[in-house]
This record gives sequence, C-alpha cells and structure tokens, in this order.
Amino acid sequence: MDIIKIYELFPTEDDCISHLEGVRWNNTPKCPYCKSANATPLPKERRHHCNNCNTSFSVTVGTIFHHTHLPLQKWFLATTLILNAKKGISARQLSRDLHVTKDTAWRISMKIRDAMREREHRDLLTGIVEVDETYIGGKPRKGTGTHKRGRGTSKTPVVGMVERRGKIKAEVMGKKKLNSKNLKSLIRRNVDITNTTLITDEYKGYIGIKQIMPHKVVDHTVWYVDGDAHTNTIESFWALLKRGIVGQFHKVSLHYLPRYIDEFCYRCNHRFNDDLFSLTIQRGLGV
Repeated sequence: MDIIKIYELFPTEDDCISHLEGVRWNNTPKCPYCKSANATPLPKERRHHCNNCNTSFSVTVGTIFHHTHLPLQKWFLATTLILNAKKGISARQLSRDLHVTKDTAWRISMKIRDAMREREHRDLLTGIVEVDETYIGGKPRKGTGTHKRGRGTSKTPVVGMVERRGKIKAEVMGKKKLNSKNLKSLIRRNVDITNTTLITDEYKGYIGIKQIMPHKVVDHTVWYVDGDAHTNTIESFWALLKRGIVGQFHKVSLHYLPRYIDEFCYRCNHRFNDDLFSLTIQRGLGV
C-alpha cells in the first residue's frame, strides 16, 4: 500500500469508517460493551445505538483509533508511511507529512506501534537460529569522556534471535541481566531447543548452551563465516535498527525502546506480506 492508494481507496471519512466496520464486524455491527448485535445505525453521527445496553458506540471503540479527533484518512496515511519506511520515520517528519503537531504525530506513531507488538506471538524459532546482542545508546558529549566499546559499554543491551530466512525476535535486557542464566532462559522461551542449531559469537554468556541444544560458536577474532556458521543475518538487522535509531529518531528513551524494536521486528517478520497495511489495521482493531 502507498499513499496514492490511500487517497484512491479512502477519499472520505465515511469510506474509512466503512472499511473499519467491514474489517472489524464484517459489516454487522456488534456492541463492544455488551457484545450484542442488536444495534441501530445513527448515520449522521457515524455511530450505532445498542438496543440491548442502551449505549452508543462507533467502530473505533477499544481500538488504537479510540478517542481520536483526527480524520481516519490521516491515520491510514501514517500507517502506510511507517510501514514503508525501512529505517523508520521520526515524529517530526510524520508531523510535516500529515500537517499535524509533533506531539500528535508521536501519539499516532506510538499507537500504530501498539499494533506492531510481536512479543505476544509465541511461535518458537527453529532450524538454524542466530543469537547475538547489541548495545543501543548515543555518543558522549564533548568533554565528558568516551564510551567503552562492546560489552564494557554503559549502553543498553538488546538480545536478538533470528531464524534463517525466517522470523526475528529481539528483547531489551538490563545490563546486570546479560548473563548465562538469563540468556539460557531467554533462548528456552523463544527457541525450539529440540529442533534447532544455535549459532552465537564467543561471548562467555553462551557457555553451557551445548548442554541443552546443538551450539556452534563463531570466533570473530579468527573468522566470520564457516559454511552455515555465521551471525551475518542478525548483524544485518542490528545495522538497520541502529541506522533507524541514530539517523531517524536520534534519541530513544529506555522506556519506549522495546516498542521501537518491535516496529523493526514487525517489518522484518512480515517483509513478504503483500498487504501489510491490512494486517496492521486488523491488529489495530483487535481482530
């Protein structure tokens, strides 16, 4: 989906509402409060009246669009712009594109990221799975010293797992939690240990993985690729994520970092989906 298609398919607010009603209710309105299908349309208000609990409701109740005062067409445009931006799009750029304030653009983008959450999907990774960690954070200001590189840094660690030619999962971990016990627990939660060969670098936190599953180690001080033993896939994802955070968002707080990571994982996991816009709208509606 692109912005030209949005204007062609959803030129008016009524077109947008009709589309959402078709996706959420299959054009048979159901009260989101009592779940009754006994409802009367209120065309002038673009709402419906529930004859069971005597309340009025719209298709946006309980969704990412709830309580919005913006035209739904702008929501659809924002969704398209975010999905098509491989390295992400900043709130300020989104505000310029949609002619809204920066705060409004930020709220829209965070609501859309709610529909992109991947941690609720618990399908286990299988086959050949690469695991690696990276560190997210900015450069120090002039005169304040230098950041140590690698695992000696004070930046925020993020652990990622990617299935070859498949899906990726990434999770923020506290600096003190990046140890063998927690890494094993993370791998058990996300990887099918009975049908997977794990590939990691030489970090000591992965010691003991061989006790629970096949494990190959890439020693980057000696070589980077040996047949199917490499971590190039996950490192390519880290490069894309960092380009987005440094080049587009510039600064991301620790509180919201997991949601930005979910956005990049979502685009990567559904990169072969020809209608990612519809999937995102469905998830935003809770379908």
